[in-house]
Amino acid sequence: MIDVALLGTGGMTPLNNRFLTSLLLRNNGRFLLIDCGEGCQITLRSLAWGFKNIDVICITHCHADHIAGLPGIILSIANSGRTADLDIIGPENLKDVFNGLMTIVHEPPFKVNIYEINDKTNTIKLSKFNISMLAVDHRVPCYAYSITKNRIGKFDKQKIENLGIPKTLWGDIQKLPFIEYDGRIYTREELLGKDRKGLKVTYCTDTRPNDNIADFAKRSDLFICEGLYGDDYKLSKAKEYKHMTFTEAANLAYKADVSELWLTHFSPSMTEPDIYINNARAIFKNTTKTYDRIVKHLTFD
Repeated sequence: MIDVALLGTGGMTPLNNRFLTSLLLRNNGRFLLIDCGEGCQITLRSLAWGFKNIDVICITHCHADHIAGLPGIILSIANSGRTADLDIIGPENLKDVFNGLMTIVHEPPFKVNIYEINDKTNTIKLSKFNISMLAVDHRVPCYAYSITKNRIGKFDKQKIENLGIPKTLWGDIQKLPFIEYDGRIYTREELLGKDRKGLKVTYCTDTRPNDNIADFAKRSDLFICEGLYGDDYKLSKAKEYKHMTFTEAANLAYKADVSELWLTHFSPSMTEPDIYINNARAIFKNTTKTYDRIVKHLTFD
């Protein structure tokens, strides 16, 4: 199971009723945070999920509205009593940006590991999270992220009993790629069958649309995508500043065959995104206009 909370839905600058875009995922009690604009720790505190179990922070790119809240997040995690390592991943200039931001923060009581993404980086596993990344089309190096939770084949009790495998090894069957019993090696796929459909959450913001994004988000249970502009008349502006409209985000969701689209990263000039929501729903019906601290609980089929 994965719990998803969109901490903020704003782009460029925060408003009185809208924090900057940031996403928090919870998997078996461990947290992954994507982006942290200024004030991120305030809305996270309002959510009341806590800070101590944040194991991973993913940064899409190093514009202020996506990373300027990092010092506050680090301080909040430090004050939570955490001592375990914290992993941060992002574009190639992340170390320099991180070191600059940390000049205003006392050294935390935990080690921070920085992983810079390059063109050869496709996937990484940190804590309980399988993370994939895709370079997208913005004015600076920027990445979309997919978080997946795999699901092994169905446990066939009768089949395993017929093979004579004792119950003491049943737990290993589900945890290990293979087991050895009575002089024979059994693979997990042989005993359980092929892996079943797991869970997938894709987060994409600050980019122009392209087919690579649709392929990357393919069959996501939840696709969270920027819609800086709701009005289709703002398309020229979206192209100029490397962003998307509601319509363009909905087209990506349709091509990717996702289960649900969450629109986020709204322009501060768009005070009422509801006015334009039908621009997206006309293309992809299951579109949600998000709000700060919207939560969804994803479960296996």
